[in-house]
Amino acid sequence: MQLRRVVSVVAGLVLASAGVVAVNEPASAAPLFNTPTTCLIQTFNTRNFLTAVGGGGQTTDVLHTNATVPRSWEQFTLVDAGDGVHVGIRTLTGNYLTAVGGGNRTTDTIHSNATLLQAWEKFNIVRFGGDGFGIQTIDGHWLTAVSGGGRTTDVIETNRTVVQAWELFLFSCS
Repeated sequence: MQLRRVVSVVAGLVLASAGVVAVNEPASAAPLFNTPTTCLIQTFNTRNFLTAVGGGGQTTDVLHTNATVPRSWEQFTLVDAGDGVHVGIRTLTGNYLTAVGGGNRTTDTIHSNATLLQAWEKFNIVRFGGDGFGIQTIDGHWLTAVSGGGRTTDVIETNRTVVQAWELFLFSCS
């Protein structure tokens, strides 16, 4: 019995050192932020800021993760989605981020042209210890900054079922 427990603990440490920080279930059942609140969102790995290209309203070239200094189009407003768990992420122009198809995509993953907060525009922001947060789509998948950030093309994927440390985001909210 003790050997089984030791093997279990060692396996857990190996997974933790590999960067696996969670499974597909949210770590919280309530929003972590008061809404509405304005936030800057950074990639955890490179500390680059998430940018809504053109301030929002896009279906192609929607987000970049290469900004090193925040400007107005790097500001997002978290809006209560009305269910006590999810939020809408609104861009500078008042449009909402949308996980296309609810998530589970590697291309055409995010749009920023929605003007109403519908099901596909809802996200769950989940804290994973310390300062790291995962952004979960309505279908339970996680947003990932491709290569940890620093990109202007092939920027975001929504197909992860497990969040790794380099896939987390940082939120600085007012």
